[in-house]
Amino acid sequence: MATELALYADAARRGAAYLEGVSGRRVFPDQQGLDGLRAFDEGLPAFGLSPESTLALLDESGSPATVATNGPRYFGFVVGAALPAAAAAERLMLAWDQGAALHVASPVSARIEAVASSWLLEVLDLPRSSAVGFGTSSTACGLTCLAAARRSVLLKAGFDLDVLGIAQCPEVKVVVSEKVHVTVLKALRILGFGRSQLLIAPVDGEGRIDLDRLPPLDATTILCLQAGEVNTGEFDPFGPLIARAREAGAWVHVDGAFGLWARASATRRALTEGIDLADSWTVDGHKWLNTPYDCAMAICRDPEALAGAMNSDAAYAVGSADAQKNLTLEFSRRARGIPVWAVLRSLGTVGVAELVDRHCRQALRLAGGLRAAGFEVVNRVVLNQLVVRAADDAQTNAVRIAAERSGELWFGSTSWNGRAAFRLSVSSWRTTDGDIERAIELLAKLLGELHSHHTAV
Repeated sequence: MATELALYADAARRGAAYLEGVSGRRVFPDQQGLDGLRAFDEGLPAFGLSPESTLALLDESGSPATVATNGPRYFGFVVGAALPAAAAAERLMLAWDQGAALHVASPVSARIEAVASSWLLEVLDLPRSSAVGFGTSSTACGLTCLAAARRSVLLKAGFDLDVLGIAQCPEVKVVVSEKVHVTVLKALRILGFGRSQLLIAPVDGEGRIDLDRLPPLDATTILCLQAGEVNTGEFDPFGPLIARAREAGAWVHVDGAFGLWARASATRRALTEGIDLADSWTVDGHKWLNTPYDCAMAICRDPEALAGAMNSDAAYAVGSADAQKNLTLEFSRRARGIPVWAVLRSLGTVGVAELVDRHCRQALRLAGGLRAAGFEVVNRVVLNQLVVRAADDAQTNAVRIAAERSGELWFGSTSWNGRAAFRLSVSSWRTTDGDIERAIELLAKLLGELHSHHTAV
């Protein structure tokens, strides 16, 4: 036991040292750090090596090659740094080592995840009787919601998918946005919906579904909407779209990986008007809520619809309808709702709103600074997302690559309406106003250097 505890203490010491320097760490590793990864190219040992040496290798050769997603100047993929309350809760969870499938397997996990479910519905102001499944990602949670949607519309049509199977299944129509996120397409593909089967809803110039060009809906239709288009951060017009779906008897699913958190903000809540009338929603914790990775939620207005699609009761493991194994893809699972509970308890409703509002304000400042420096900010910046271009595709890509090589910040490339762009997401609780000014200064400098070089040539 003493050796085991000493190993855990060493891990805690190394982790604390990493976090202590995270603000000054390169956001993307340099070549030396990447070259150091060759230390892991070992043959499988015949006889095990010491845990102490394994941990040392992980830290000394692994830490220099990390991307500082846990730092203040990572602007990629709408990912936030892990809040201390959530990270600490995860560390204690590892010591517990709970299999959180159902109450009998882990009473503490079941109770805390039930509380987290209730709090989540409150902070997002969604129907309080909804079921909440804590899964790994919006991909997995979207898959569960869409599976529940298909099963539900088929049951209403008199077809029992559980008994008769997909081979005899009547047609289910799926309507998606022209700007649908790839994870929704992936979930649909897994469920057997090919791209040629999907009905594409055209969008306006901001990436929102155009109500006037919405494909016809009926009672065997699943309509997929977006809260936070992945590039622009825009929101589909939920009120009129969902009203039309209701008239037709269609199921409405909302992909709200990061945008659903706008519900918590008084200043951005109007963007989500009418969203609570949908049938299912997905939202990530590891994005704007700043929990550690591997945390998302599937929310379903009709608990029986989700539990019916995901049920995994067996003679040796019977759980209630709201047992997490009956609401998610996983049977063997960790209690992903505990970090959500820890964040909501440590921030409260006011703290979540302040987090969202601060990042939206910082995104507007970043947009203004980049425009003044000569960049084109393509979108309206209604949330925390910026789509940015330089004069042409070559300059746009050159700026992005130079920023990555600088180690000062990181953001990813994208494409908008056929042209190269880059996407900046302000999502980390660690990001200060000073970090925003530092990003503006660096990007302005890089663009100026490109212009100077072009003039000289």
